[in-house]
Amino acid sequence: MKNILVATDFSNNAYCALFYATQLLKSKPCNFILLNTYNELTPLHGKVAPLFGSKKLMRELKTESEEKLTETFHKIVLDNGNDKHTFKTISQNGDLVKTVVKIIAKENIDLVVMGNKGLTDTADMFFGNNTIKVVNHLKECPVLAIPGEMDFTPPKEIAFVTDYKTGCHPETIAPLLFLAKLSNAAIRVMHINEEQLLSPAQETNRRGLEECLRDTEHSFHQMYDFSDKAKVIDAFLDKLKVDLFAMVQRRHNLFERLTHEPVIKDVSMYSDVPFLVLPDRS
Repeated sequence: MKNILVATDFSNNAYCALFYATQLLKSKPCNFILLNTYNELTPLHGKVAPLFGSKKLMRELKTESEEKLTETFHKIVLDNGNDKHTFKTISQNGDLVKTVVKIIAKENIDLVVMGNKGLTDTADMFFGNNTIKVVNHLKECPVLAIPGEMDFTPPKEIAFVTDYKTGCHPETIAPLLFLAKLSNAAIRVMHINEEQLLSPAQETNRRGLEECLRDTEHSFHQMYDFSDKAKVIDAFLDKLKVDLFAMVQRRHNLFERLTHEPVIKDVSMYSDVPFLVLPDRS
């Protein structure tokens, strides 16, 4: 991972996500691109907004975006203090998702980093609105979502949640293996049992995953199905003291079900544990 795109809305959560990424990748030479997008619906902070849709409004939004990006740039350079890392900023008028997709292609982005909760997101949803929109539109690039205003802790226990319904392609879990190796972390595979026994296809996929993990410390775990899968995952993460968890984004799988339903506020994983979303490259 060399080129890292970090989307920011200048919230504390967004800055924590940026700082987390710099610490996670502190041993690697990286180019960090700090992105802020704005449009006529973006609020001006501490100012009376000019007429909606006016040129004056867009000029003020552009100025504010550029100024806050400059502030963020200087702060992260000071806080990070790592000669292996470079930073540049992009301020863009337009849609966040479309802008991210374009920058990924233009800058050969290896990882997108976002805060899981922005300035306007509610506390009881699995993902922040902007985060889930980006995840749903990225087909080739992993997304690392950082919840809340957490301090950085090097991940030593990584959970990989799967239903074994599709096979494990080496390119799909390559980012997961990279981060595990970077931190010398173990990978704990979690499967939620929806049936008493794995189907022949699921067993084949489980063995394939085991082969993919052969050079990484790992273990396999099964949790029994409950109606609230979020709570099952949360209990697993808490039991194993997981520092980061990952899932593959596929249509109609567990990931999609989790991200499309509200989650009760006492599920701690959404405020405690970074979440790596892997694109399906099979």
